[in-house]
Amino acid sequence: IPGYLVLIKYGRYADAVRLIRKDNPFPSACAYICEHPCEARCRRNMIDDAVNIRGLKRYAVDNAGYVPQPDCAEPTGKKVAVIGGGPSGLSAAYYLALMGHKVTVYEKCAKLGGMLRYGIPDYRLPQDKLDADIDFILSTGIEVHTGVSIGRDISFAEIENQYDAVYISIGAHNDKKIGIPGEDAVGVHSAVQLLRDIGEGRVPDFKGKRVCVIGGGNVAMDVCRSAVRLGARKVSCVYRRRQEDMTALPEEVEGAVAEGVELVTLQAPVRIETDANGHAVALWTQPQIIGEMDKKGRPAPEKAKRSEKRIAADVVVVAIGQGVETHGFEQTKIAIKRGAFVAEASGQIDNMDGVFAGGDCGTGPATVIRAIA
Repeated sequence: IPGYLVLIKYGRYADAVRLIRKDNPFPSACAYICEHPCEARCRRNMIDDAVNIRGLKRYAVDNAGYVPQPDCAEPTGKKVAVIGGGPSGLSAAYYLALMGHKVTVYEKCAKLGGMLRYGIPDYRLPQDKLDADIDFILSTGIEVHTGVSIGRDISFAEIENQYDAVYISIGAHNDKKIGIPGEDAVGVHSAVQLLRDIGEGRVPDFKGKRVCVIGGGNVAMDVCRSAVRLGARKVSCVYRRRQEDMTALPEEVEGAVAEGVELVTLQAPVRIETDANGHAVALWTQPQIIGEMDKKGRPAPEKAKRSEKRIAADVVVVAIGQGVETHGFEQTKIAIKRGAFVAEASGQIDNMDGVFAGGDCGTGPATVIRAIA
């Protein structure tokens, strides 16, 4: 970081981008949407406030122009398969290609990018910026097969037999159910599927509708702010804890409020009311009070001695977390614990030579910079 900050200072923007790419092949995407955990550790905090590292990275990216990829090492004769073309898989593919290995990426969706494309709205990360990063990564000679599902189009065993090593980075694209009556009603959506539909061009019609979003993370904020842009009459974000306990970035919450999103905090969803046609018409919640601190230092919500609250809604979106889709990997020796693949710190899968896992499918849902790391 100090290296590319100095290069930016002297106007050497292309060199700054080259230096960023030594550890991160997604400088444009991270310049727009990274959660900047490095700023929390910035030594400048000891004086006043963190250096705006993400903002400076974006300045470098916006002014660098075209920066060609470095030369790949001599071919090693080794072949590596990467299953999943999101930020983790493409990062692995990029650095493996630079090492001289022959890399093939298998992606289930029609386009590469994973959650960067199908989970983050365009207003936060323009598609052309993401495409620029991906095109740069592929310029190293990586082979790509899109629309390929493991277990349906090709088995994991076939891939394992064809390659010297396999890196699994399928992300966490499954939505979590909240488990309340009425969740299967018409008009109830999962946040993951809704954002994927938007990313694939199937934009829902929210004009004049009352949208209720359940959750307090960054995905919930993305849905709230997308609903505003899709013309919703009213957008309410229901969360069972306080605003300060939300896991979303404070600037994302502030942005949502500034755009007119109503925060309905300390309310736990109880059931979804439907009409005679089975369409959602309201969300009922139980008021909460804050209780004792949990392991993460947040006060756990407890039921308050108050009557349930009715929130009128034409659309209800559940954004309470994601899980890993393990279909196609059931017959392998890969251990699955708490919905994620069990891998060592190196990424190596126990008792499987040459098989590795990383990104959200190894850590559980996390951030783009952690997936790249």
